[in-house]
Amino acid sequence: MGATEEEEKFPFDINPMYEGERVRKAGMDVELGGQVKPGFELVLFDPEPENIKDGEVSLIGPDLEDMEEGGKYAYAMIYRVYGEQIEKDLEAVIERRNHEYQSYIQGYMHLNQRGEIWVRISKDAVKKGLKSLKQIGRATIMLFKAELPFIERIEATFITDEEEVEKRLEETNEIYKARDEKTRGLHDEDVDEFYQCTLCQSFAPTNVCVVTPDRIALCGAMSWFDSRAAARIDPEGPNAAIPKGDCIDPIGGEYTGVNEAAVRLSSGEYDSIKLHSFLEKPHTSCGCFEVAGFYIPEVEGIGWVHRGSKVSETPMGLPFSTIAGSVGGGKQVQGFLGIGIQYFYSSKFIQADGGWRRVVWMASDLKKRVADAIPEEMKDKISTEEDVKDIEELREFLQRIDHPVVKGVIREVDGERVTEGWAVKEEAAEAEAEAKAVPPAAQVPPASIPRMASGAGAGAGAVAGGGRPIQIILKNADISIGKIKVKRKERK
Repeated sequence: MGATEEEEKFPFDINPMYEGERVRKAGMDVELGGQVKPGFELVLFDPEPENIKDGEVSLIGPDLEDMEEGGKYAYAMIYRVYGEQIEKDLEAVIERRNHEYQSYIQGYMHLNQRGEIWVRISKDAVKKGLKSLKQIGRATIMLFKAELPFIERIEATFITDEEEVEKRLEETNEIYKARDEKTRGLHDEDVDEFYQCTLCQSFAPTNVCVVTPDRIALCGAMSWFDSRAAARIDPEGPNAAIPKGDCIDPIGGEYTGVNEAAVRLSSGEYDSIKLHSFLEKPHTSCGCFEVAGFYIPEVEGIGWVHRGSKVSETPMGLPFSTIAGSVGGGKQVQGFLGIGIQYFYSSKFIQADGGWRRVVWMASDLKKRVADAIPEEMKDKISTEEDVKDIEELREFLQRIDHPVVKGVIREVDGERVTEGWAVKEEAAEAEAEAKAVPPAAQVPPASIPRMASGAGAGAGAVAGGGRPIQIILKNADISIGKIKVKRKERK
């Protein structure tokens, strides 16, 4: 991308080559949003062009020059757009592009989406002349209009006043909710094609994001309807149709068309994906997923923690950041999975592995957030950090409430047993160990054991009346001896 006359006015480079650039803590001037402060991004369509002051950027709250170096602040970006080709369904599509275009700005790191944005501005960018967030706003508007010509008018409002951000975030969450609920009546079998999204490949080159009616994009920002609208309005953009092809596994969600896309989009790294499986050929995970899932082998169950959760550690002793590092980057990892929050509402939610019957732990704030998605019979059976602190406490909790994983999970969709039950297996193993602990050779009634001979021979070893030593075999024995005293028996 060559620099235009307007770009020359900015004190920073603007180029796609900066996508994926990270601003580390040591080189950070300020942090906006993230895990500590509230933040969001929102695009709103206005059908009346006269309501939009094209190109204008306004700021509510302190600007960069008023912020302390190393400080963390609230951040909201609200764009109002108009265009004859734009309709309300395109709001989410345009909104998701904010991540892409702002990542073109050197020294400005933009991660995540919706109500979880995380921005860092580098010290170098400030030294080079970046003094105001309005400069970022004008650059972003320029990129929106250059890359999406159907946007005829656009204005931006940036907010750093924390109280105002929190107030508007409540209203914004209702808008997100309305968008999400729109897709819940449509299912994978109702359509002929799914959609790909390559927006995150600058951060995760081998990620294969497949958006279906039953599986929202990992970032949570793009539904099947959003992706379809994006592909129609911008055929050369990151969203394109994926023909379903033949269904190989209806429960796991494996399709020939998706497998072909997996090879193409991952440059041959992966050749097959099951859309609704956690442990077998799972969907790849980028770096923007809203929730991370992790397998807990000790109980044959699955736990979930979301980005921005206040929980410091899961029962495995790992925080979200560590778990995310294990699965992010476009990897296909058995035992870890990144998803969008709306996937919890899908009727096909990890159905190959037992669905909600396999979930044993969730961060309390996440469980509360998706409470209406959890089947009634499972709500009290899923623990949180308020119930358990480690694996041992988790095992005790699951046994106490008789969770399905204890005796074995039966898959609801087809009645197939997918786990044997960890408690059942442990009981069987203990019974087998006890049976082997006392072999037949040692199972001799006391009356049949010959009396040991006395005299000089007895000191060298116990012998039967016939002079043969008695052999005692101990297996799986735990013997602890604190002290041994040897005394000579006095003669009378």
